[in-house]
Amino acid sequence: MKGFIDDANYSVGLLDEGTNLGNVIDNYVYEHTLTGKNAFFVGDLGKIVKKHSQWQSVVAQIKPFYTVKCNSTPAVLEILAALGTGFACSTKNEMALVQELGVSPENIIYISPCKQVSQIKYAAKVGVNIMTCDNEIELKKIARNHPNAKVLLHIATEDNIGGEEDNMKFGTTLKNCRHLLECAKELDVQIIGVKFHVSSTCKESQVYVHALSDARCVFDMAGEFGFTMNMLDIGGGFTGTEFQLEEVNHIISPLLDIYFPEGSGIKIISEPGSYYVSSAFTLAVNIIAKKVVENDKFSSGVEKTGSDEPAFMYYMNDGVYGSFASKLSEDLNTIPEVHKKYKEDEPLFTSSLWGPSCDELDQIVESCLLPELNVGDWLIFDNMGADSFHEPSAFNDMQRPAVYYMMSFSDWYEMQDAGITSDAMMKSFFFVPSCIQLSQEGSFSTEA
Repeated sequence: MKGFIDDANYSVGLLDEGTNLGNVIDNYVYEHTLTGKNAFFVGDLGKIVKKHSQWQSVVAQIKPFYTVKCNSTPAVLEILAALGTGFACSTKNEMALVQELGVSPENIIYISPCKQVSQIKYAAKVGVNIMTCDNEIELKKIARNHPNAKVLLHIATEDNIGGEEDNMKFGTTLKNCRHLLECAKELDVQIIGVKFHVSSTCKESQVYVHALSDARCVFDMAGEFGFTMNMLDIGGGFTGTEFQLEEVNHIISPLLDIYFPEGSGIKIISEPGSYYVSSAFTLAVNIIAKKVVENDKFSSGVEKTGSDEPAFMYYMNDGVYGSFASKLSEDLNTIPEVHKKYKEDEPLFTSSLWGPSCDELDQIVESCLLPELNVGDWLIFDNMGADSFHEPSAFNDMQRPAVYYMMSFSDWYEMQDAGITSDAMMKSFFFVPSCIQLSQEGSFSTEA
C-alpha cells in the first residue's frame, strides 16, 4: 500500500464499516515507530469523490479543470480523470502525466503565465492548444511556436491590482486588452476567451461582479476584431468548503445568466486545486528534538500559560523544505493534533513547532498550546493535500514521506455510481478487514 509521488504502481486499501481513518493512522504510526519513525501521508480518496459530487450538485454549469501542480500524486490524477474533470497544467511534465491517463488534449489547458519556448512546442506537438496569456511578449512566443494555439486572455481582478505585496500577481488590465487583441490579429493568433482568478482570501463579492463585467467587455471587444469567443475561465480560489462554494455560486450564477447565458455557446470552466485535495490527505510527523525555553521568548499567538512555566520548542522530521513548503508563502491551514493519548486535565504548555533544518524560516507553528511531548512522539496534521508533494530539499538526506491511500466501501460504491470504470484503477484496490493486525509484518501495509 506504500507509494511515492512518482510511483504509478500505487494501491488503495478498501475499508469496511469497522475501520476508519484513525485506525489507519494508528496502524502506520505503530509500523513507523518500529521501522524508523519517518513522516508519512494517509490519503482518503473517498473525500475527493465527495468533493466532485459536491461540485456537481452546486456548480454543475462550470466544468472543473483540476490544477495539477497542487497535488500530482497518481491516485489523485487517475480518480479525477475517471470522474471526467479537465486538467490545468503548468509544465510539460504535468501535461505528460495526465495524457498518460488517456486524458484528451481538449481537456487540458496550459496555464503557466511564463512559458518556456520548448514547452510551448511540446504543447503544440501533443495537441494541447488551449493556453492563457497576459502580455504581448508571451503572445509573440505563442505565435512563433504554436500555430494552433487557442488563447484565453488572462485579465487582472481588483483583488490583485496594485500594492507591493501583489507585484507577483498575473493578469493584464482591461485597458491593455484592446492592444493585445490587435497584436493577436496581426500575429494570426486565435483568441477564444477570457480567464480571471479571484483569490480564496478575497472576501469582497464585488470582485466577482467587476471581473465578470470586465470579461464581458473583453468578449465584446474581441467580437469587434472578428474573434469567435467560446470559453470563460473563472480561475481557482475555492477553499473546499461547501459553504464557500455555495457563496461563490450565489454571487456568480445570476451574473453568468446576464453576461454569459446558457445557450450563448460559452463554455464556463474553472481551476480548482486545493478544493479537491486539501482535506483528503493527513500528514503524520515525528518529534526528533526538543528544547525548553523561557515562556516570555514567545511573541504572540496564544494566551500565556504563566511566566514561571516552561515553554517548548519541538523539531519535527518534516518542514518547509518538504511537505510544509506552502508555509513559506501562506498561513498553515491546519492545527496539529497530538497522536498519543493524554489526560483531559494534563497541563498545556506554550509550544512552537519547527522543521529539521534549524533554519529560522523553517517554523511551522509559531505558538500553540500542547501537553509536554517527548522525542519520538507523533503529531498529526490534517488538510495537507495541497502543495505538499514537491521534491524535498537535499538537506540532511530528508526522505520523502510515504503515501498510503485508502477509501471506505461506501465511498467506493459512490465512485462506481459516479461512473468510474477504469480497469487499471480497479486493480489498485484491495480489501482491508475491520480488525487491522498491528504487527511488525504489517498485514495492512501491503507493498504496491
